[in-house]
Amino acid sequence: MILTVTPNPSLDRTYEIPALERGAVLRATADRIDPGGKGVNVSRAVAAAGHRTLAVLPLGGPAGAALGDLLAAEGIEVAGVPVAGQTRSNISAVEPDGTLTKINAAGPELSADESRALLETVRTRSAGADWIACCGSLPRGLAPSWYAELVAQVHRAGARIALDTSGPSLTAALRARPDVVKPNAEELAQAVGRPLRTIGDAVEAARELRALGAGAVLASLGADGQLLVDGDGEHFASAPVATVRSNVGAGDASLAGFLAAGGTGVRALTAAVAYGAAAVQLPGSAMPTPKDLDPSAVVTDRGVPLGTVLREPAG
Repeated sequence: MILTVTPNPSLDRTYEIPALERGAVLRATADRIDPGGKGVNVSRAVAAAGHRTLAVLPLGGPAGAALGDLLAAEGIEVAGVPVAGQTRSNISAVEPDGTLTKINAAGPELSADESRALLETVRTRSAGADWIACCGSLPRGLAPSWYAELVAQVHRAGARIALDTSGPSLTAALRARPDVVKPNAEELAQAVGRPLRTIGDAVEAARELRALGAGAVLASLGADGQLLVDGDGEHFASAPVATVRSNVGAGDASLAGFLAAGGTGVRALTAAVAYGAAAVQLPGSAMPTPKDLDPSAVVTDRGVPLGTVLREPAG
């Protein structure tokens, strides 16, 4: 069972449009509404793969009620923490070439009591979890050290924790030694404070995060593939994608695949790449099902191509 924690979930409305034109009235060719938030997407991908998952998240107002209903409809067990503020709604516009424009709302401000209730819910509901995945930005009211506190709490209970966040929240949490962190290229560059031009640069940055406390670093490098740096060394894998329809939630799908495959080693990395490649070919933030996956298309290099220039340099 994989328990996910999403401190700032959302309802995600996605519109597919011919082109984004500022100041114009645009007509969507398709639209959809999905449960949103990085941890929520991990739970959705885990559930779609047929594994048990429990989503812990604050829920407030009509949007929060709708979010809980959408998750339940996907067969996901929800442990909602009632909050006074309204759960946020986000909007994404996707063009035919895969270009994504996203507007994320700030979300509610959590009180000290609501913050404690969220931590307590994780503590009481985490028995039997194989992994606890804590994902996304922190809402207003939660200090950057909140994730560090959660990592320490999870470790005291003897569980493993994967963390997908960025900025001060990631930096603070590293001191608590999360088992896995999952930055993308931009977040990895931000964490070490310098641009990343090549895969070799990304390897060095991942090593630095491990030196600061991360047990393993699973780094999404966009179209270039994914990198795993852990106690056994460095591993790299990629998969061809014919058409990118939407990259919303692709990194979350990757983390779900990684954890569902055990959360360690090349086998888990292969699953992460297969899940991510499948996700970008689906509309909106739809999560892949087993029929969408093609692990045979994943290329795992015996040696990491250190000199390869990243197609979208980070930082």
